[in-house]
Amino acid sequence: MNRTIRTLLGAAATAGIVALGVPALSSAANASTASSTSATGVTGTASAVSDLRRAGQPFLFNYTFNGHLKVAGGNFTVGRRVYLVVKYNTGRIAFSRWQVAKTHSITPGGTIYVETTIAAPCSGSRNGYARAYDEATRTWSPRLAVDICQRID
Repeated sequence: MNRTIRTLLGAAATAGIVALGVPALSSAANASTASSTSATGVTGTASAVSDLRRAGQPFLFNYTFNGHLKVAGGNFTVGRRVYLVVKYNTGRIAFSRWQVAKTHSITPGGTIYVETTIAAPCSGSRNGYARAYDEATRTWSPRLAVDICQRID
């Protein structure tokens, strides 16, 4: 069972990275680049993957798993800590966690896969973003726009 789930997640993540890519590196591109969503829920831009692999810049992508937002990324320092934070556009933190980057067969460099406590999927506008900080290189990933579900009672 676990092996099947890992295989499916790996395939979904690979499809998302290859087909959709990840956010562009420049801040101007991040602010204006339209993102797309596949059936797997992985979001990003189409042309940045090969640039990131060449440059070795950290990157993030997201998808839904177990009814939660899952954020993953690559090109971090293997065996070192990475700080993942999901914030509302106002700057308030919705989720954060330290994770050790590990090797992964389909994601370049050190990889993180973090299941957040944020419910997903939800419809709405991109009211937040995720970023990851590689402690070893003191490098932040580009912002990844995400939906942060909010209860309305």
